Amino acid sequence: MIPTGGRILIADDDPVQRRLLEEAVKRFGYRARSVENGAEAVAMMASAEGGDVDLVILDLVMPELDGMGVIAKLREMKKTVPIIVQTAHAGIDAAVNAIRAGAQDFVVKPVSPERLEVAIRTFMRMSALEGEITRIHKQASGTFSFDDIVTRSDAMERVIRVGRRAATSHIPVLIEGESGVGKELIARAIQGSSERRAKPFITVNCGAIPEHLVESILFGHEKGAFTGAVDKHVGKFQEAHGGTLFLDEVGELSLDIQVKLLRALQEGEIDPIGSRRPVKVDFRLISATNRRLIDLVKDGQFREDLYYRLNVFPLWLPPLRDRPEDIPDLVRHFLARFAAEEGRPHISTVSPDAVAMLQAYDWPGNIRQLENAVFRAVVLCEGDHLVADDFPQVQASVGSPAAAARVPAPRPVLSHEAGSTGETADGDETDARAPQTAGVALDEGAAGPATPFGYMRSLDDHGHVRKLEDVEAEMIRTAIDHYGGRMTEVARRLSIGRSTLYRKLKDYGLDATPDAEAAE
Repeated sequence: MIPTGGRILIADDDPVQRRLLEEAVKRFGYRARSVENGAEAVAMMASAEGGDVDLVILDLVMPELDGMGVIAKLREMKKTVPIIVQTAHAGIDAAVNAIRAGAQDFVVKPVSPERLEVAIRTFMRMSALEGEITRIHKQASGTFSFDDIVTRSDAMERVIRVGRRAATSHIPVLIEGESGVGKELIARAIQGSSERRAKPFITVNCGAIPEHLVESILFGHEKGAFTGAVDKHVGKFQEAHGGTLFLDEVGELSLDIQVKLLRALQEGEIDPIGSRRPVKVDFRLISATNRRLIDLVKDGQFREDLYYRLNVFPLWLPPLRDRPEDIPDLVRHFLARFAAEEGRPHISTVSPDAVAMLQAYDWPGNIRQLENAVFRAVVLCEGDHLVADDFPQVQASVGSPAAAARVPAPRPVLSHEAGSTGETADGDETDARAPQTAGVALDEGAAGPATPFGYMRSLDDHGHVRKLEDVEAEMIRTAIDHYGGRMTEVARRLSIGRSTLYRKLKDYGLDATPDAEAAE
């Protein structure tokens, strides 16, 4: 069993004891790092690696700096990492003093593996839960920062590095990325790292507001401005005065509302419905979208001048499938939260095969889907740890041919793409000596293996190259099937506008199914 990414620092001057502890920790499923004395332990905790340590196993008697000295130094450094001290039988009083100084537990040498595992699991679970509580509190109070984001991936580290720069100014930020990747979390981190921290953070989901209410909700209205306006209503722009306004799915706004938004950005004032004079507002605007705004501009659905006003400082968040190294830590934090909420604190770990399965899955719904999957797994779990069977939907998908084709792996070269370098359409190099028929679909009933999902025929039944329009029509059908009829995702993956997609459906006589429309 592994607690999805926990790392333990072992500080002991006895090489035999260090080796035994390392093996025990690894057998429990945790990652281990060892140092020979207290001075090295303090130095490591003060370095960048120190932020990756979840628990410390500390010997009390060491040269240069003993265990009590290490505890004192860590507390001076404001490190709240749990500490388990080790002591001999004659050192019980010292262990009690260590607890008073700030350690969480002590074990007597030679410690039994069972006793050590129970202690580690307990404090790792508590640490994870405390981290979740702290993050939730910071989100509620507006002090959530980039340091509170759970990630290990280089791609997200780049996002955080650029986001910190954006937080130091009042520049408008546009966050792009698929649904569920955490765009609002990044927006909150920008707010929490800026001068406007702890000021209002107002969120508006532009795609969830009825069209006839958008103007009133955003800009407000005066009493009697229209039928049913029995009271004055303060809009979201005024609510965000002094703080940050986060417009999620900004691409869903109508052209009329886009004009008013452009004026608010340019002039710093809004016109509530029925108001005789404009109202000055001071706000930081952060926008987000899961659609490519530049494509909407080309299709005439989004104003070009507003696009350049919003896209001053763009941030793109990578999907979860491109950063599988984040999955273990995310699972750990979700597990800690849901186990506590559901009254199932005994569930604290995830089996290695379950973690591997979760990392192999595509996660089309990204972090939001992973969160819901862990929630469901906690409810289904019948033991003291999550296993692959607790994720039935993921298990079914990873085991299917379609899902296997989505797992990152070298792809065969299509016959019409094969060249001397063996480069695929995605730019990935493959073995140019591979049979060129690997990517050509065989006729039904022809001898040979069945064609894997996702590969298309490049030649027709008579051996001639197929027409481009036939290939394009088949590609669109494949994309609709592959993405479950989510037309926004289909258009994005095909790098065409949504209106262009629907035009091509009409040209090729391809109808979006009712299921596809419902999936939107």
